[in-house]
Parts: sequence; structure tokens; C-alpha cells
Amino acid sequence: MPGQKEQDAPAPSLLVLVVEDEFLLAMELEAIILAQGWRVLGPATSVAEALDLLDSQLPDVAVLDVNLHGVMVTPVAEALARQHIPFVLVTAYQPSRLQGNAVLAEAVNVGKPVGERRLVQAIVQVMRA
Repeated sequence: MPGQKEQDAPAPSLLVLVVEDEFLLAMELEAIILAQGWRVLGPATSVAEALDLLDSQLPDVAVLDVNLHGVMVTPVAEALARQHIPFVLVTAYQPSRLQGNAVLAEAVNVGKPVGERRLVQAIVQVMRA
């Protein structure tokens, strides 16, 4: 659950898009992000909902589950990549299962279950890249 802020973290105004279809995990991700002093866009529970959010406001970074009710998050990842918005994956998928999907295969994957420190470090890492 939420704890101390990561050293050298991005500015408090950071807007993080959360795309996760599991309600409890979405709430956990939101709590971790808010504990850093960052803002949350979403959470979105489907590809369509995430794309609608992107039409209304662009985040600084995104946290994406790979499988949303049986639909791959690829269109969201591609939309983010086109806008040069970094993202991290929160998925139990093994890297080998993502190999045929270039936009997802090279993304930082913090895995599931989500560790607060690992998630925050991954967000900080992709924001610096």
C-alpha cells in the first residue's frame, strides 16, 4: 500500500493514466500513484475507455494492464507511443508472450502482483528515458 515517496521522483503535477480492468488492483495502483503526490487519469477498464480518456487529456505517463477483459491493450500503447508518452506494463504475462507485439515487447513490465516500490521506480525510469 502507499508509503514513502521515491527519491528524485518526477514533479507532483505528474499525470498518470491507469488502464486496469481488475477493480481492486486499479484502486491499489491509484493509491500508490496518489501517495507519490501524482495525479491519476482514469482508471480506465477497457481499451475504448482508455482511448476516450486520451482524446480528452494527455497524461505524462501511463500504467497499462496488457489484457483487458480478453482484449489486448495494444491500441492504447500504440496511441501513447505516437504521442511519445512513456508507459509501463502491469501484467503477469511473460515477456515471451509479448514478443510478437513490438510496442509491448520493449516496455518495462513490473509484473503482478504489483510492488509499490517497483511500480514507482519503473515510472521514474521511463520518465527519465
